[in-house]
Amino acid sequence: MLKVVSSHVFLRHRLHPGLLDTFRKAGAQGVELFAARQHFDYVNRAEVRELSAWFRSNPVEAFSMHAPLFPDHEMGRGGAPAVNVIHPEKSRRIDAMDEIKRALEAAEQIPFRFLIMHLGEREDTWSPRALEFSITALEHLRAFASPLGVKLLVENLQGEVARPANLLEILSAGHFRDIGVCLDVGHAHLGDGEAAALAELKPHLRSSHLHDNHGERDEHLWPGEGTIEWDEVFDGLKTAPQAPAGVLEIHYTLDETPETVALKAAKAFEKF
Repeated sequence: MLKVVSSHVFLRHRLHPGLLDTFRKAGAQGVELFAARQHFDYVNRAEVRELSAWFRSNPVEAFSMHAPLFPDHEMGRGGAPAVNVIHPEKSRRIDAMDEIKRALEAAEQIPFRFLIMHLGEREDTWSPRALEFSITALEHLRAFASPLGVKLLVENLQGEVARPANLLEILSAGHFRDIGVCLDVGHAHLGDGEAAALAELKPHLRSSHLHDNHGERDEHLWPGEGTIEWDEVFDGLKTAPQAPAGVLEIHYTLDETPETVALKAAKAFEKF
């Protein structure tokens, strides 16, 4: 299993080569770039070039990018609408896809493999319209991402639209054989359980978000700090046909330092 760390753990800080060095020191083989403008400003050419130079001179790959959740530098706190590709309003759907395309353009200089996609927000309900909008968005973004060498992965969420069974229906109805799934273990633990999600999604898995919680809220703790049975999770992931990567996606509010991230990530990687 490829050892990857999401830069989400440093979301309160601008992503720079020094923080990427932290992941390398921990033994990471890859990084997932979290596309949030206050952290990684994917439209700032200077920032993109700086990170690109680091990846070119280090053995750690830019494995994936998490698509932006908000288009501003404040994660929506200033009133900016969320990036929602299945919003009922067509203009909002178009704006959301345009923002994701801006993030994808970073692949011209930082060649990452996968873009992790959210379909809907927590209040969005499953319906024929949600299915239609999801298929349209994935078709559009797949066409944009393909020439850049990037494949799309959809992530299971707590919202109704992105539950495992509905994700499978979207992929089947859209005939998306080249779009896979990123299993978010923490989200699965808050739903029907990680074992059930693994059983449903295993043939489609290309990546996984690994973080813990106590079964009540999405805490994004280090593995082992909550109530998830990690031995069972790793056994399930290792038997998936496509050998998904393991991405540590830890919450920024834990206020980890580079030193503690390096130590805790290295310890987590021992379970891989």
